[in-house]
Amino acid sequence: MNALESPTVTRTWSADPYTDALRSGRGPLFLRRGDGWLLPLEVERWCARADDADTTVLTRCAGAVLDVGCGPGRLVAALAERGRPVLGIDVSRAAVERTHGLGGQALCRSVFDTLPREGAWGTVLLIDGNIGIGGDPAALLRRAGELAAPDGTVIAEAAPHDVDERVEVRVEDGSGARGGAFPWARVGTRALTRYAATAGWAVAERWRAGERRFVQLRRPARR
Repeated sequence: MNALESPTVTRTWSADPYTDALRSGRGPLFLRRGDGWLLPLEVERWCARADDADTTVLTRCAGAVLDVGCGPGRLVAALAERGRPVLGIDVSRAAVERTHGLGGQALCRSVFDTLPREGAWGTVLLIDGNIGIGGDPAALLRRAGELAAPDGTVIAEAAPHDVDERVEVRVEDGSGARGGAFPWARVGTRALTRYAATAGWAVAERWRAGERRFVQLRRPARR
């Protein structure tokens, strides 16, 4: 082949576009439902430093913090900088590696695996839509109840509008790469409150930061 000629390049897709996005720190990345509907994922925000909306969460954390679905680790790193004991967990090795790169502690595990300090976490975080993990918010919040200390709290981020759906989705990058299907849920504040009550939690506080909405949950006081 002449040195000036370019070989034909065949692009090989990763089996996990989420991994590719975290390693590059940028999107586009989407969740796709079976009917073709796409939800854009905010990869650049996840891979940046904690922003002002995140700070409203960080200031409400108490005790040791477990960040469920920590992603690339911005909240873990920010809490560690504040001197807060914190551990991230994520099923993505790329997410755990990126968290380690920021100086945070993280494990490659599911929230439903056996975890350190079960029943002793002061705060359990379910941020960036992670209330949807497993496609069953009530089951996830019951699991959070097993992880949190008796006086611990859960801080969850709700969808920015009134929605309550449990669906099967895939991660796609918009250019043809897609991951395997998995169950997911999206819930607004109203639905999250209902699921919380089912799982034995009471709403302690609701707030909005820009377009993002958050709920802090505590166990109901015993009469």
